[in-house]
Amino acid sequence: MVMEVEIVSKELIKPTSPTPHHLRTHMLSFLDQFLPPIYVPMVLFYTNQEASISSADIIANNSRRAQFLKQSLSETLTLFYPFAGRIKDHLSIDCNDEGAYCVEARVNCSLCEFLELTDSSNVPLLLPAESSWTTPSAGGCVAMIQVTTFSCGGIVIGACISHMIADGTAVTTFLRSWAAMSRNSGEETAYPNFDASCVFPQNVAYPREATLSALITPFLRKGICRTMRVVFDASAIASLKAKATSSSASDPTRVEVVSALLSKCIMAAFKTKSDIQKSTLITHAVNLRQRAVPPIPKQSMGNFLCMVAALVMTDETKLDKLVCHLRKAIRKADGDFVAALQGDDGCLTFCEHIKEIGNVSCGEAGEIDNISFTSWCNFGVYEIDYGWGKPTWVTCTASTESETVFMNSVVLMDTKMGNGIEALVYLNEQHMAMLEQNEELLAIATVEQSPMN
Repeated sequence: MVMEVEIVSKELIKPTSPTPHHLRTHMLSFLDQFLPPIYVPMVLFYTNQEASISSADIIANNSRRAQFLKQSLSETLTLFYPFAGRIKDHLSIDCNDEGAYCVEARVNCSLCEFLELTDSSNVPLLLPAESSWTTPSAGGCVAMIQVTTFSCGGIVIGACISHMIADGTAVTTFLRSWAAMSRNSGEETAYPNFDASCVFPQNVAYPREATLSALITPFLRKGICRTMRVVFDASAIASLKAKATSSSASDPTRVEVVSALLSKCIMAAFKTKSDIQKSTLITHAVNLRQRAVPPIPKQSMGNFLCMVAALVMTDETKLDKLVCHLRKAIRKADGDFVAALQGDDGCLTFCEHIKEIGNVSCGEAGEIDNISFTSWCNFGVYEIDYGWGKPTWVTCTASTESETVFMNSVVLMDTKMGNGIEALVYLNEQHMAMLEQNEELLAIATVEQSPMN
């Protein structure tokens, strides 16, 4: 099924109140300043909760909801004022109130028809066409939104927020606040904190291009790749936990066991294609907010992420061994580590940490494989209610074939029930073909399951 999206309007949504003059320049933290100019995408699907509604009423409701979302977005941008600004350079955002870019679109089919598809190739059509993970908008927009209505009364909200000012936690905070504003639920609106540069002061002494290349290049591999959606339900995760439990990890988490199994299966795909089992560097993005002492508030905007890594040798591919490696790596990002990043030499400490990982990832004569994980679990995305119920499905972009810099990467998200995990796996065609046939994976997980099932 090829879905046709009709663009109804394009406009800039400005904040309801102007940004005070003393807040017109938002300084980025050093954790922000070295990120590439990509966007964090999130797509939320809402089915029509109203039964026995006429076509005329659906059209009227769709129009009313779209306008209502624009108005509440304007009110939300007063709080999240940098999101209405423009990217000035790699150190700052001009909070000039030019507005968030907003597209209104419609699709002449039911949302249920869309959700019953077994692949996600049409998901990118529900994000602003001007945006992508890897290409900044021409106008330097920080936030881009698309509201798409369906003939059944269903509605989809697609958001792309610049990664230079927001990680997944920050994007979720913004969407939850926008939803609370839409419900006129002021007590549930999160008041954001934009003081990340005070926690991790930026450092202008490091040339951005050289440092960015050293820090990021080893982990971003550009090429044509496919995306596969793999769903682990509660029973599958319970089974994995039982298999992975050991004296070193007596109570493995669901993120640990799913990351370990996918690592094992992807490593097997690498071996099958090359006929050589190489050592593998497994990286995981860690949220530093809850690891700081005291914890950094969830509503803190910016990037509070740091990459950690586990080098897995060729004879360490059993599930329990992989879990132990991952746990050891993740737990190194503790309160002392965060404190070291906050000191006068914080930027230097961070650069040395990432460069050390990069040096390992290059290996000797290219004999190291790489797999990168990002977890969006426990973000509460299925609690985002704009006034017409909770979402049926939440995902990031998941085109089945695209050129991306996220080769050999995995994004983990909650399932709607909250006790499962949905994984989006990005691999090249040859490795994906091997992964799709992995019997251990197919025995416990569902591949490309329709979100409606």
